[in-house]
Order: sequence, then structure tokens, then C-alpha cells
Amino acid sequence: MSSADQRSSARLAAVQALYQMEVADKGLNDILAEFEAHWIGQEVEGDQYKPAELAFFRDVVSGVLADQLAIDRKLDEALSEGWPLRRVEALMRAILRAGLYELKARADVPARVAIKEYVDIAGAFFAREESGMINAVLDSLARETRPSEFAEAR
Repeated sequence: MSSADQRSSARLAAVQALYQMEVADKGLNDILAEFEAHWIGQEVEGDQYKPAELAFFRDVVSGVLADQLAIDRKLDEALSEGWPLRRVEALMRAILRAGLYELKARADVPARVAIKEYVDIAGAFFAREESGMINAVLDSLARETRPSEFAEAR
């Protein structure tokens, strides 16, 4: 499995872990241990979960938690007026938080790659409209966070 595929799996696992932390009220250490021991690279209820880059998985999950207040504030600003982040479905919040964290903190990943990866995750769970919203919000934030990556596209 390529390192790009392992990063894709790490992103999906990070989104699922962030979601589970929110809805089940689990702590960081518990969720990391659970995912690393029982989900990533394992068979669960007949579904085979792919191996993931564990360091990348840990970085996204712990990074979102460490900077969640600032991330949530930025997402609130980027969302449509009258539609604050708290009104967005929990899995969509997890996708947006992970995507913004990666845009802010992982300069080693091109912004367009991060956006596409999180839009693909959204597409696995949501309809086109929701995936489009994820794309629009992350694209807007990427242009603000990493303007140099978009300067040549103008």
C-alpha cells in the first residue's frame, strides 16, 4: 500500500475518531488506543480497514483537539451567516475540523490535495450537496491560509 493510500486511510480514521470523540465523549488517549488496536488495519464486523500512517493519524486527531477553539472560530466565520458550526452535523464538523487543521499545520501537504481528500471522505458519507459545501468551505479557507498556493491560479 502506497504512502499516499496510507495517508488517505489515516485521514478517514482521524475523521471517524474525531466524530466518535464528540458523540461518545471519549478522551484523546482512549480514542487513539482504540483506533490503533481495534480499527486501523483490522477487520471489524466483516469490513477490512486499511493500514494507515499512524503518525499522521495521531497528528491530525491531537492537532485538532489542541487547536479546536481557533479551528471552530475560523469555521464559524467561513460558514454561511446564520449557519454556525454547532448546527452542522457532527461528522461534517469532524471533516471540516480535520481539513482546516491540515491546511493550517501540514504545509508538507499541498492544499488542493488536502481539500480533495476531505471532499472524498465527505462523498463517502454524504450526498453531492454536502460534499460541495465541504469543498467550498475548505477551498475558501485554503485560499486565506495558503494564498501563495493559489496565486498562480488567478
